[in-house]
Amino acid sequence: MLRAGIIGYGTLGKSIAEFIHSGQAGDVILKSILVRKQPSPLDYLPEHCTMTTDQEAFFNQNLDIIIEAAGHNAVKQYGEKTLSSGSDLVLLSVGVLADNEFYESLQETALKSKKQIIIPSAAIAGLDRIAAGILGEIDEIKLITRKHPRSWYGTIAEEKVDLATITEPYCIFEGNARNAAKLFPENVNVSAALSIAGIGFEKTKVQVYVDPTIQFNTHTILAKGEFGQVEISVQNKPFTQNPKSSPIVAMSVAKVLKNMTAPAVIGL
Repeated sequence: MLRAGIIGYGTLGKSIAEFIHSGQAGDVILKSILVRKQPSPLDYLPEHCTMTTDQEAFFNQNLDIIIEAAGHNAVKQYGEKTLSSGSDLVLLSVGVLADNEFYESLQETALKSKKQIIIPSAAIAGLDRIAAGILGEIDEIKLITRKHPRSWYGTIAEEKVDLATITEPYCIFEGNARNAAKLFPENVNVSAALSIAGIGFEKTKVQVYVDPTIQFNTHTILAKGEFGQVEISVQNKPFTQNPKSSPIVAMSVAKVLKNMTAPAVIGL
């Protein structure tokens, strides 16, 4: 049985905890959750699980795997500590790896600790195909992300367009994945995951749209190379509480955990 911990207990953290507690994440027990402040007593908390604001208490529980669900700052604060404490790291705020120096340091810590940084497919699909395809020559990889205006409040999109009145799709960014991940840390983590699976942050092209004509968060991957061509489009239903993210992200984490204890694994 895997002993798991979660960093962060927002919408994603709670959803992941529920998957673990229900048994849908395989032979895993949730032992501890690290939070910045104690949540409301009304918040769901799995039995046999402790919640703490004390990072030393959290990291001293001999956890096999820790899931980060708290944002870029949390990764920079706790990423290396997770690995050096003897736990594998499931990383959701992948956009933080656009900081190349930090990414290299995180990998060095993983190697020294003989632990892994695990990046789920989360909000997109086809990372296994892309990661296999780069064993041959790649001509192009492009990501097109579209989200409803409600997903863009609190981001720099508010400086580019009136989110309350927009009626047509509007491209708020076109460039490479490194800049996309840095500009939209909560909304375009998928560009970072795609870059790491494929041809890197500089070569991965990204377009980002505010689109009032859609209800789902939509990500389309276009890739061609020696392997052939692929076009993958997903439409993710957003969380009601946090429209920047989607339930499929928590489901993807549950799949990663299940794979780690399952007798057969599909899709790696």
